[in-house]
Amino acid sequence: MSSNRPYLLRAIYDWISDNNLTPYMLVDATRSGVRVPPHVIKNGQVVLNLAMRAVANLDLGNEWISFQARFSGVSHSIQIPVPAVLALYAQENGQGMMFPADEEEGSEPPSDTPPSPPEPEPPSGDGDKPKRGGGSHLRVVK
Repeated sequence: MSSNRPYLLRAIYDWISDNNLTPYMLVDATRSGVRVPPHVIKNGQVVLNLAMRAVANLDLGNEWISFQARFSGVSHSIQIPVPAVLALYAQENGQGMMFPADEEEGSEPPSDTPPSPPEPEPPSGDGDKPKRGGGSHLRVVK
């Protein structure tokens, strides 16, 4: 049976967006296949703003998440293997879902190759990752 993670990611993303909140994704940047600008990685992780105003060409696929985003005014093609996603939550209230780390830490990325990056389109608005406050915005939801 295939993983339920990509389906849950799409559902949580839609739920957060439908409630006019800002979807943030926590990614294990040490996983093989993660392509993000190195300067946004902190302690082996990166938090990415997935709001429609912050990204272009968002594709929440079954194996890969890909999109275009601007960091410090420079457009980047971002590619994340779905197993590298640790959480998806609303920036404003921390509600969302955490995902268990896969048993094989640092395992290889999905067998198929990541999607070819689309032609860069400047997203509307500023896609720079907002600065996070001191404390974590995540909380356990039961």
